[in-house]
Amino acid sequence: MAELPRNALTRSMRMAALPAAFAGRTALGFGKRVGGKSAEIVAAELQARTAEQMFKVLGELKGGAMKLGQAMSIFEAALPEDIAGPYRAALTKLQDAAPPLPAEAIHKILTDELGVEWRTKFLEFADQPAAAASIGQVHKATWHDGRVVAVKVQYPGADKALISDLNQMARMGKLFASWIPGLDIKPLLDELRDRAVDELDYLHESQNQRAFAIAYEGDSEFVIPHVLVAAPHVLVSEWIDGTALSSIIKDGSQAERDAAGVLYERFLLSGPSRAGLLHADPHPGNFRITPDGRLGVLDFGACASLPDGLPSAMGSLLRIAQLGDAQTVIEGLRAEGFIKPNIEVDAEQVLGYLEPFVDPARYEEFTFSRDWMREQFTRMNDMRNPDFAVGLKLNLPPSYALIHRVWLGCIGVLCQLGATVPMRAELTRWVPDFTTAGH
Repeated sequence: MAELPRNALTRSMRMAALPAAFAGRTALGFGKRVGGKSAEIVAAELQARTAEQMFKVLGELKGGAMKLGQAMSIFEAALPEDIAGPYRAALTKLQDAAPPLPAEAIHKILTDELGVEWRTKFLEFADQPAAAASIGQVHKATWHDGRVVAVKVQYPGADKALISDLNQMARMGKLFASWIPGLDIKPLLDELRDRAVDELDYLHESQNQRAFAIAYEGDSEFVIPHVLVAAPHVLVSEWIDGTALSSIIKDGSQAERDAAGVLYERFLLSGPSRAGLLHADPHPGNFRITPDGRLGVLDFGACASLPDGLPSAMGSLLRIAQLGDAQTVIEGLRAEGFIKPNIEVDAEQVLGYLEPFVDPARYEEFTFSRDWMREQFTRMNDMRNPDFAVGLKLNLPPSYALIHRVWLGCIGVLCQLGATVPMRAELTRWVPDFTTAGH
């Protein structure tokens, strides 16, 4: 039976080979220029080929490697336009698909998980997967009572592959930590590892999905599929028809983009208040616009338990930052663990660093765009800019790891959509202690 490449050395070598391959292509490009091809043509060829190989490797490895690629795909809006063009198709493709496993491998998993008579549970079962992602693939089927269902099957060896990738990323993380004096890397990596392992447990995912389905039952704006059967490596739930959010990003009208953006942001912000959970996998492949205009939500493996809702400090610090009270913001960040006790920072520079989070909250309506995100990304990653040095001094507390992931991911997707959303009203409604006072 086909399995994921899971030997740690093999996976690490394939991941490490990506920059080496790019270097080889660069040398080849130099040769072509000497041979007469223009620099512009050679550069375009190199970008296209590197993108193709990068996401082919990440997709084939699946596991944590593919999750890294999916996370990158959310932020393609931040890339300079001359680079973003060749990469955009490869990046966004990874949001929805990966090379599938053959039918015989899937049948064996279903036999192991649901029993030798698993076919009797279905009136129909499509061997060709409807979607393939980082640790599993989805098959469309008809349940024995006539309901159309999604059968999510975890890849053999996904657990070992994911742990291997997490260990590789942990080694990289230790290197990053030596460059970033403000980052307490070990507890953060431990938290990310624990949440990633949660995604391997489909019984755990089914509990998250059931909680969301109950909280949003009969909602006029959102639809959450109910779980029918759950096993450790197989999850059967109701099928949702609709247009993938990635398709709306690519081809949607402005009205469709705006409507999708509002629902997308509202769902991510409302989950902690309504379900006590934060949906923590915000890439567009997990969202559909249904024929009746609702937002269908999929994949509940990555969730943060927030029974008391989003931290009240988020709202109060966001509000204070808008008012320009830099010193109070610093005190709040220290109290929440974003600034370690031995780290000194310039309060005004910290406010500048937080601008991508604060700026949209200043307006009744804010239009997210690739240009805006590119400007923020360039500023924060310019070593000549004081904001860059501030970023090296900030810590990410483990309790905020998934919140930070969702917040940044939401911004990235809204910029891909180019959506105009009612930011202040949504923040006031869902984020504790955020008010519009002072506006």
